[in-house]
Amino acid sequence: MKKKLLAVLMCLAMSTALLAGCGSSDDGGGDADSDAQDVADAADNQVDLSDADIAVFYYTYSDPYISSVKSELDGKLDALSVKYQDYDANNNQTTQNEQIDTAISTGANLLIVNIVTSGSAEASQAVIDKASAADIPVIFFNRPVESDDEEGQILGSYDKCAFVGTDAPEAGHMQGQMIGEYLVEDYDNVDLNGDGKISYAMFMGQLGNAEAIARTQYGVEDANAVLTEAGHPELEYFDSSNSDCYQVDPDGNWSAAAANNFMTTNLSQYNEESDNMIELVICNNDAMAEGAISALNDKGYNLGTDDSTMIPVFGVDATDAAKELITAGKMNGTIKQDAEGMAACIAFLTENAASGKDLMDGTSSYNISSNVANKIYIPYAAYTGE
Repeated sequence: MKKKLLAVLMCLAMSTALLAGCGSSDDGGGDADSDAQDVADAADNQVDLSDADIAVFYYTYSDPYISSVKSELDGKLDALSVKYQDYDANNNQTTQNEQIDTAISTGANLLIVNIVTSGSAEASQAVIDKASAADIPVIFFNRPVESDDEEGQILGSYDKCAFVGTDAPEAGHMQGQMIGEYLVEDYDNVDLNGDGKISYAMFMGQLGNAEAIARTQYGVEDANAVLTEAGHPELEYFDSSNSDCYQVDPDGNWSAAAANNFMTTNLSQYNEESDNMIELVICNNDAMAEGAISALNDKGYNLGTDDSTMIPVFGVDATDAAKELITAGKMNGTIKQDAEGMAACIAFLTENAASGKDLMDGTSSYNISSNVANKIYIPYAAYTGE
């Protein structure tokens, strides 16, 4: 009733304004009725989201990229004028499960979940079971809910769920291509000891995480493909005793602190004085790149004042901090993981759910997985500050 009254009032207001501005019926008086009807239709089609009670669960607020998604999503949910509550699991799946139970018991009717245990069908299925028992939709985002071998099993088990994330290998492929092209253009300067090879360090965010696995693999493989095509040898991991060819954050937090600790220790043994300096740093995310750069700064490298002391560093996410480092000449490049685009897609699905539509209604313009109909990919993009 209120919406119909609003439509009538809006129609009257528009009609009056249009008539006041018209010199004669030949100057568009006939359009006033059409425009007023459009306004009335829009008012009548407005969706009432006042009953929405949304619970948003983040694996941790301390992850810089997740923090940026949270900021964007909070703003978009505020714009929708919906009730919502954010939860920080602090990287603990048990904590997140308890938070979900609490949210459902206190009236949440939509769950938005950044799962803690990435790629775990067991953890994701537990969330699905909770949502299904309460007959409420669930939107997973960012962190994979199942392994590649199990693709579609979780997302296909409940008709009121969807996933918004990224195509895991894409960032690794793009980062590897970026690194390879950079090295080909500046090979002799990067090869500090002149042995004809590039010695690299790799910082991995988390064991078992699909994104981390793909970035670690393809960041090197694709760089090697570019190098060998240009007639250069493949990259050589700096520590021949490490058969994994990476150093992983022991807490799985993709943290700057972990990369800083590793890099500080590495540089005590692998340096220009010993003629075995690490000549390239590849990181699974920008936080780890920041940590590595801080360790390099302590040794007089990557200060942004002299290209001859620049050790190439590459990350993923295009966080504001990483962009500043690139602008300052302390970091070389990153792969943008679109926080705003991810938040916008989640908000779109949220509006669908809150208005009683199917979650995937109207999503044909998004990049949807060819294998799983309710899995949306937000594309990556290269960023070098140019």
